[in-house]
Amino acid sequence: MRQSFARFVVVCSLAALACAPPAASKKNPGAVSPAPTAAVSVGINTVEQPDPGIAAMAARLDLEKYKATIKGLTQFGDRRQGTDRNRAAVDWIEAQLTSYGCTPTARITYDFRQLPRTPRPPMDSAARARAAMWGVGGARVRGTRMPTGVNTDSSRQPDAKLRALDTPQSVDGERQEVYCTKVGTTHPDEMYIVGGHMDGIGWGEAANDDGSGTALVMELARVFSSPDVHTDRSIRFILWNNEETGLDGSRAYVAQRAALQGIENPKGSGKYPEPKWLGMIQHDMMMFDHGLPNADGTMRKEQRREANVNIEFQSRSKFAADAERLAWAFQSANEKYATDYPAQVGRHMTNTDSSPFEDLVPSISLRENERGAQIGAGWDPQWHQPTDLYTTYGDDDFRLGLNAAQTTLGAVGTLAGAKYEPGSR
Repeated sequence: MRQSFARFVVVCSLAALACAPPAASKKNPGAVSPAPTAAVSVGINTVEQPDPGIAAMAARLDLEKYKATIKGLTQFGDRRQGTDRNRAAVDWIEAQLTSYGCTPTARITYDFRQLPRTPRPPMDSAARARAAMWGVGGARVRGTRMPTGVNTDSSRQPDAKLRALDTPQSVDGERQEVYCTKVGTTHPDEMYIVGGHMDGIGWGEAANDDGSGTALVMELARVFSSPDVHTDRSIRFILWNNEETGLDGSRAYVAQRAALQGIENPKGSGKYPEPKWLGMIQHDMMMFDHGLPNADGTMRKEQRREANVNIEFQSRSKFAADAERLAWAFQSANEKYATDYPAQVGRHMTNTDSSPFEDLVPSISLRENERGAQIGAGWDPQWHQPTDLYTTYGDDDFRLGLNAAQTTLGAVGTLAGAKYEPGSR
């Protein structure tokens, strides 16, 4: 009881979710404050009840459908940016979104040129000691730390067919990334951005990095695009390209679209090609939480019993306070709508497509593990490796990604004012 009460106090003080919801700010109306939901008293605690309509929507998320979407993405190998297989994957994603009724689709087009990498200067002993203790994003690294990196050796991929598919390398030039938008009925000029990156590297299938996040976003687009689902505010579902080269696809989106927010076009039409951003939610590597590596570098074969969805914000960003509130809104949604795995909140979001947004709008990322302290310390041995294959993962792994989808659907559905109205069009 002491533990659950402590959790309630934290949620109540940081997100004001189980308490009376805070009023929307005049500067950003509706951005973080969830719609009121029913609550029941249990002893000294208060338990928020799921919204029946959003719960019905979450029930449409299906493990086999999620797996099938990941499997569909792996037909294009690692989907490395600047290749024909990447372009074919973008076309396939767009066709799937269209089939879900998430229309019209659109694309961001930009030019990418790979710049020569500047070698890092050697670190002195003090710098090496700091690097051993601190990961990226300000995270503290603890326990066994394993080497990480990008596999560039094609011979490490034993599957000849996959090796041949992944052989063509990137060519500089035009890049595209596709998105679709659920237009809000009462506030079409405001939106939440829900993203994952579709490109990968490492001579595998990029099933987890980031087929798992891409499939999650596509499944959310499918559910929200149902004709009996309506939202007050808009939701954009976008599949970034060029994440692996340094977040170039999401940076291109910000560069092209940030200044267009909230502008009605054509004037008087009630249409907003770029609604005002209320929050950005990224999904990157969603399935593998097998725990801390053993001292000899081996990993447990199954998903650990304590596996959870990691929700991160960046405490050093300009929107840190609002991003933290957004993160706790997602944690609350996890408790109400996720079927198997809990969620925890961290403050070291880094190295993913939410980073270009973090000083412009409240931004969070969902992952299988903390990016700086855990993934960056070798907790996922498939990261950028030939073993990132669909067949590497079991149902418990896929189910972790599905629970992240349930979490995001519950949170975004609440924040965007989703209504489930069977029989409506």
